[in-house]
Amino acid sequence: MTTQSHAVAGVAAQAEPAVPRVRRTRSILVALAYGWLFTVIAVALLADVLPLTSYATPVGFPRQGPQWGSLDLLLGTDTQGRSILARCIHGARVSLVVGAVAGLLGFVIGTTLGMLGGYLGGRFDSLVRLIADTMLAFPPLILLLALSSILTPSVRTLLVGLTLLVVPTFTRLARANTLAWSAREFVLAARNMGAGHRRILLKEILPNVLPALGAYLPIVMAALIVAEGSLSFLGLGIPPPTPSWGGMISDGKDAIADFPHLVFIPALVIFLTVFSLNQAGDHLRQRFDRTLHD
Repeated sequence: MTTQSHAVAGVAAQAEPAVPRVRRTRSILVALAYGWLFTVIAVALLADVLPLTSYATPVGFPRQGPQWGSLDLLLGTDTQGRSILARCIHGARVSLVVGAVAGLLGFVIGTTLGMLGGYLGGRFDSLVRLIADTMLAFPPLILLLALSSILTPSVRTLLVGLTLLVVPTFTRLARANTLAWSAREFVLAARNMGAGHRRILLKEILPNVLPALGAYLPIVMAALIVAEGSLSFLGLGIPPPTPSWGGMISDGKDAIADFPHLVFIPALVIFLTVFSLNQAGDHLRQRFDRTLHD
């Protein structure tokens, strides 16, 4: 009897299909993107302790090309003889702060409005949709130019303008995700068991909405960095002598034919940062957005 049992168990084990283990491929491009972002954030935080001359102090002749042997002259000098490397590092502070803070503020405000509108419905939902559609219909560049012209150009002005740009985007995303998750069985079960609106929003819906919106945040931050650079290029961003990547491009645009490094170096920094943020956003979305796996 025991022998027959072992035989039956062996046949059953052989009959079960062998399912290969799924291996997640790791992209070298994504790893390089995270490495670049880590480097930019690190040098921006440590800018004051790095062995570099102040970004406002000339270190050589104007418009010198990149040179070996001196850290200050590694990327050359600008039109006033200041270190391009030092100005790129300090300019990273402006771009990262503006992109991160404006993105987070828009994330919080837009997610709150979108979740409340999608969950409560009715007139409040109609009002939220009207506000979001109105803000999306207004040309973003015109809005930024108007704010920069009316208010004094500063970091605060940029934060206000850029936050207004991203709020409707997060509002619509949060509302759409909330509508989808509100119809799930576990939400209906919680409502039938007497759970209040606050508990359902915070305990049931919010944990499922956050991954999708959080994965989209780096892409929004990339767009905000480009917008800040565009305003600085037009002279409506951070006022000098504080460096910014867009301002550096604006300062060197008149000499691009003879000294292309004045424009290409800060432009390359912006490109690599924005590209890395987009890669990080796509990677986070594929990994944490449950709507792609359900």
